[in-house]
Amino acid sequence: MTILGIDIGGSGVKGAPVDTVGGELLDERFRVPTPQPADVESVVDAVAEVAAKFDGFDSVGVTFPGVVVDGVTRTAANVHKSWIDAPAARLFSERLGKPVTVLNDADAAGAAEVAFGAGKDQSGLIMMVTLGTGIGTALFLDGVLLPNTELGHLEIDGKDAELIAADRIREAEDLSWEKYAHRVTKYLRHVEMLLSPRLFIIGGGVSKKADKYFPLLEIRTPVVAATLLNNAGIIGAAVSAEQATTGRGGQHPGSIPVDASRPGTPEAAEAHSVNAGEAR
Repeated sequence: MTILGIDIGGSGVKGAPVDTVGGELLDERFRVPTPQPADVESVVDAVAEVAAKFDGFDSVGVTFPGVVVDGVTRTAANVHKSWIDAPAARLFSERLGKPVTVLNDADAAGAAEVAFGAGKDQSGLIMMVTLGTGIGTALFLDGVLLPNTELGHLEIDGKDAELIAADRIREAEDLSWEKYAHRVTKYLRHVEMLLSPRLFIIGGGVSKKADKYFPLLEIRTPVVAATLLNNAGIIGAAVSAEQATTGRGGQHPGSIPVDASRPGTPEAAEAHSVNAGEAR
């Protein structure tokens, strides 16, 4: 089975077929600009344009920058409000003519990092944090995704955390690396207090500059930079789509938690799948 992964980002929509066993792209990724405004119709068109560049895929995984429950997008903090309660999986599937799984973008990136990257072979509670336009988060317990955590919206000093520590804010306020590290430290300490994870994996564009601010972070939990960078969302979306396809939950992330510790195996999905009806 060939799986196509597509990542909807703030500036671009990109995709490629993925080797879900090795965690590698099978072809050069193709990218188009994210439409502005990023309304439902325009983004569906952009995803279809990316998918049209590739042949022979059986199903598709798509990331979305918001909460996704049973294939429906529930929030739209950094995209057009038309996405609120949109039946995303059905819309993409009808347009592409293939089964489509849709999941949160940070969840997808985290799944890739835990399966193939910085979090590989790590047990316990691991938290992926993406610092970009906003703050995305993904939680994994012994490799299994706990979807839609949205901990980038925790309140800190009376503000939404992503309005304090997102990379967009660093650029907009022209913060020094010292000041930015102080803000990221404040956010990560708050999460430490609530969850006590064993490892933070920091992704997003600013992870490429880890040497500028990682040494300035003052927290107890180990922090590592994401290793898959711009391919993480594509790879994680494909891994999630494969496990959703083979599990009892059908095409709905949340019905079948992603087991990033066992990528590329139908048994991984079967072992951890929870039927959406049973869960309710």
